[in-house]
Parts: sequence; C-alpha cells; structure tokens
Amino acid sequence: MSGVPRQPGLSHVDAGNRPAMVDVGDKPVTRREAEAAVRVRLPAPVRAAIDGDEIRAPKGPVFQTAIIAGTMAVKRTHELIPFCHPLPVDGCRIDIRLDGDDALVRCRVRVRARTGVEMEALTGAGVAALTIYDMCKALSQDIVIDDLRLVMKTGGKSDIHRDAGTAGSDA
Repeated sequence: MSGVPRQPGLSHVDAGNRPAMVDVGDKPVTRREAEAAVRVRLPAPVRAAIDGDEIRAPKGPVFQTAIIAGTMAVKRTHELIPFCHPLPVDGCRIDIRLDGDDALVRCRVRVRARTGVEMEALTGAGVAALTIYDMCKALSQDIVIDDLRLVMKTGGKSDIHRDAGTAGSDA
C-alpha cells in the first residue's frame, strides 16, 4: 500500500516493524541487471566423474541440468522469496566452469522493470549449485556450496561491481 512508512534501513519492514512488500508503483521502469556467483567445492569422487568440461553422474549431465534448473528458478523467484515482485525476465544466462577442484557458477539476469533483479540472480545461481549437489550426492555427500554473493547490479538507485573470481557470462 502506498504511503506506509518504513523503518529506516529496512525496505521490507513498515514503521510498526511488520513485514511489508515495497510499493514500486510510482517508480519508473528502467533496465536493470544483476549477476550472482557461487562456488561449489567438488570432492575427489565427483572430480573423478568429470569428462571434459562436464560431470557425468548417474542422473545425467550435471552442468547442463543445473543451467536449466537455475533458469527455471530465476523465473519463479517471486514464488520462493515472499516479498519479491514477479518480474518480466528479458535475459538470463548461467555459466558453469571448472576451476581446479571447484565448479564456478555465475548467473546474470536482465529486466526492464520498476524493481531490481538481484534476488533472481542469487536464486538462479543458488539453485544451479543445489542441482549440482543433488545430481552428484550419489558420488559424494562432501560437496560444499560456498560464497553465494551478488557481484554486479546496475539500474535503480545504485550500481555495484565486485570482483567475483569466477567465470564470465553474458545475459
């Protein structure tokens, strides 16, 4: 609802310290982009299943499946995170590459909307990493998902650019 005062510093809490969805109705539609990254640490039994740039697991090609799962998650973020607005996703790109004993996942998402797309990028990267875990857990349950973070966002009030130390991508 418009006109509900918010507690300073918290966008999803009103003056009464109650959860509240942000009203973006008066904000302009702008191009917004965000990228998230996550590292998946692969133990030796999983690394032994690597064939070229893909992991062949009992459930199928791991990275290709993780890309599909992450993309699906991007489009459904508003169903998973309570105060996220549904966004018309213009572009989504998930890249996964091997780096030593790790799989590096990047998810870049682009929209034209009234609100940012950071949660979609984080959700896409996170679900891709969880899919890697799920598909490889028969090989080892010592997989570690580490360092999920926002590495870039543009549009809206501020821009962020951080060194991700992971694979590049284009949305």
